[in-house]
Amino acid sequence: MIPSVLPTYARAPLSFESGEGSWLTTTDGRRFLDLGAGIAVNALGHAHPALVAALTGQANKLWHVSNLYEIPGQKALADKLVAATFADTVFFTNSGTEALELSVKMVRKYWYEKGQPERIEIITFEGSFHGRSTAAIAASGSEKMVKGFGPLMPGFTHLPFGDMEALKAALSDKTAAVLIEPVQGEGGIRPLPDADLRAMRALCDEAGALLVLDEVQCGMGRTGKLFAHEWAGVTPDIMMVAKGIGGGFPLGAVLATESAAGGMVVGTHGSTYGGNPLGCAVGGAVMDIVSDPDFLAGVNRKASHLRQGLEGLVAIHPDIFEDVRGVGLMLGLKCKPTNTDLVKAGYDQHVLTVPAADNVVRLLPALTISDDDISTAIEKLDAAAAQVKGA
Repeated sequence: MIPSVLPTYARAPLSFESGEGSWLTTTDGRRFLDLGAGIAVNALGHAHPALVAALTGQANKLWHVSNLYEIPGQKALADKLVAATFADTVFFTNSGTEALELSVKMVRKYWYEKGQPERIEIITFEGSFHGRSTAAIAASGSEKMVKGFGPLMPGFTHLPFGDMEALKAALSDKTAAVLIEPVQGEGGIRPLPDADLRAMRALCDEAGALLVLDEVQCGMGRTGKLFAHEWAGVTPDIMMVAKGIGGGFPLGAVLATESAAGGMVVGTHGSTYGGNPLGCAVGGAVMDIVSDPDFLAGVNRKASHLRQGLEGLVAIHPDIFEDVRGVGLMLGLKCKPTNTDLVKAGYDQHVLTVPAADNVVRLLPALTISDDDISTAIEKLDAAAAQVKGA
């Protein structure tokens, strides 16, 4: 008999009832060090007082009115994002998947309004993950994502990740946009080199194509900059944001230049819940903290601490780990045994990690993780590795 919750997840036998900072407590009282942060969502950890205050303060006033009316908190958050980024305008969603859907619509409407409705091709890259809607899986293109869900939305061309020669050859007067994650998350914590992202921007400009960045997982301070593309010194035309922007509350956004968003006029897109007062109140509090240069400097310092410890684990356990990859507090351990073996051993050691493709274990801790907790994380991962080795 099918369970009441649709069984699309192979869930770990853990149930949490409370959290504080980088720690979660189960219903039976066990404490776990959370190095997954809800898959890069809980950017400021669990029960951060500023986010609790923002949410409860707004909840006592107004929850929902719909986008038929002006929402002051929505404009306040949009203004913060515009002031801090390349963007001229923002549309709020509830998730990264919804942000992908709007990004595809925005790209295609841009070319329609330019009198080139046939220019619909969007170039994407193997190993990518852009969500689980029909457009999002068509964009990703992997067999795991698309098998059984055809026919797929047409108009996507998939290239090997990081193959700049293939990109040069694929760009044409039919290319509407190039869509890429500056750091692949689900794909195994694979950063695109800064030089390649700069070259990609130049190639898009040469071909007249738009550059769309998916910073759903790597944005909001996770790499030590507010957004990962800042390391390369380039700007996109459109950017998808979600996960960390809400600090645990469902919130996403599409940021765009005035030119790229020019076709999106009244009636072309909407959302019942997107940009609601609750989400925008929390998002505004997250932005105030994460966009602070001193906070980002702290992320970089903690990232160095964590990476140093992980490099030590690779040296101690060469039969378990191959290398450390990633940037900032978006790191991965490439494993030799099956990565899920290490994740499961972590449960026994009361530490939570997240598996990814390419046999990688993802480490996506709260950006507020303490130095003591980083040291504890290394100890627990060391014990998990020893457990896998002894199995």
